[in-house]
Formats: sequence, C-alpha cells, structure tokens
Amino acid sequence: MFALMSDRHSGDAGYVLPRWLRRPTRMLQRLHPDRLNPPRFAATAFTSALFAATALYGVVEGGHSETVLQALTSRVGFAIDHVEVVGNRYTSEIDVLQQVGLNGWTSMVGFDVRDARQRIAELDWVESVAVQKVYPATLAVSLVEKEPFALWQHGNQVMVVERDGAVIAPFTGGELAGLPLVIGKGAREAGPDFVATVEQVPALRGRVRAYIRVADRRWNLLLDGGVTIKLPENDVAAALAEVSRLDREYALFSRDIEAVDLRFDDRLTVALAPAAHEARKEALEEMKKRRGGGVGI
Repeated sequence: MFALMSDRHSGDAGYVLPRWLRRPTRMLQRLHPDRLNPPRFAATAFTSALFAATALYGVVEGGHSETVLQALTSRVGFAIDHVEVVGNRYTSEIDVLQQVGLNGWTSMVGFDVRDARQRIAELDWVESVAVQKVYPATLAVSLVEKEPFALWQHGNQVMVVERDGAVIAPFTGGELAGLPLVIGKGAREAGPDFVATVEQVPALRGRVRAYIRVADRRWNLLLDGGVTIKLPENDVAAALAEVSRLDREYALFSRDIEAVDLRFDDRLTVALAPAAHEARKEALEEMKKRRGGGVGI
C-alpha cells in the first residue's frame, strides 16, 4: 500500500504520490471487502447485462444490426407510412412502391436511400430519380422520365422509342397512341430524322398515319385519308417538295386516289382508289358504246 504524505510532511520517510493520484488512492484505502453491501437484485442485473451484451455481440457479428435497428426505431414512431411520388407521367406509383420495398414496419433511420434509387432506376420509363427522407415518416421520390418520340412496330410488337431510337417500353395504349408510327426493319434507327424531315413539309404536317420503312432502303408514307406516297431511295427532299406542290395546285390528296409513286425520276404515277378505278372503267366502257353507236348511224 502506498503511503500518502502531504506536502508539509514531504520531509518524512515515505513516497509522495503525484497530485492526480492522491484522491483515487484515498478512496481505495477506505474500501473493505467485509463492509461491502451490494444492493438487492445486483446479481440478477449483472446477469441480465451479461446476456444483453452477449446478444448485442451476436447481432453485430452476425450482420443483423441493421435489421434490429429497423425493428426498434420503427416501433417508436419512425416507420415509413407515406411515400410521395412526383414527376411520374408514365410510371405507375404502384411500380415505384414495389421497387422501394416497404413492408409496413420499414424504419426511416435504417432505410438505404441509395439502394432504393438503384431499384427505382430499373423501371423502364425512369431517366433519373432522387429519393429523400422527410422525417418523421415520409419518403419523397422525385422522377425524371424518358421522353417518348415515336412508336416502332416490328412484326407484331409495338414499342415506344426515344428521339435517338432507344427503346423505352412496350406500347400499352392511352395518350401515346398519338405518337408517330414508324414501321419495319431499320425504322427505329432511321425514323426520328425522317419524321422530323417530313414534318417540315406543310402539306404533310399532321397528316401522316405511318412511316413505313421498305427493305431498310426507302420510305412509304401512309396518309390519314388512306393515300400511300412511295418515296425514292435518294433525293427524298425533292420528292417531298414535288408532292407538296401537286397537292397545293391540284388538291391531290383530296382526290379519289390510292397511291402516288415518286420512285422514278422521269415520271410520277398515280393509282386510283378501287371505287374510282371501277367508275373510270365503266365510264370508258360507256364512252366506247357511244362511239360505236355513233359510227353505225
């Protein structure tokens, strides 16, 4: 046992402790094991603390600390009970909620927003997404969606595509039915630029029902009145200008015709509609009869 000596007795025999150790040492000297009187239930409390420490160690070592944290915090008022989704026009809120993965007891404290962003970004229409916790119990999801430009039909499938031709999602109807329809092999890649070119022609703007890619080399236009315009492989701009002039001067698209063929440089061919063709055939037959009758007189 160390002998404590005050500064004024520093000349006596003994060891002088540093000042910062003197008070703890005096307290230890006063302790006598036979005088200790532990409180009631001290052994039970100690055992419980030991079990709790052991359980906590098992949780941490077993990688379950996040699960336990979620369970505890959700039951004291931090469970996510509302998800606010903004910026979604084509993305269903139900799809967003499924990607978020809430179970009714998901805690705000342990919720991983980065993981939620990655899952939501996997949805077809999502270009980018931000996820934010708004305490005490709201999750705010803000979406930026891809911009649809056209519908692409290839075989029996119809897909929604962006301006660069990238596929967004299968077409399911609704307001997207008003998008330009490009059909055929190669139409997805070449369609956006061609659609933009045709939209610059006043006589055709808003009148094209379908842009049909033929053999991945040239285009046919199907107009709202059922007229098909067959365009050449080269010098498409000149052909579009010519057909626009014919409509302006002769109301070409308002006539009873089925197709306008512009594929050849030296001629333009107009095909009559079936009804008009039959009417013209009958008129010619009648003309022949009259001529025949006139000769006999």
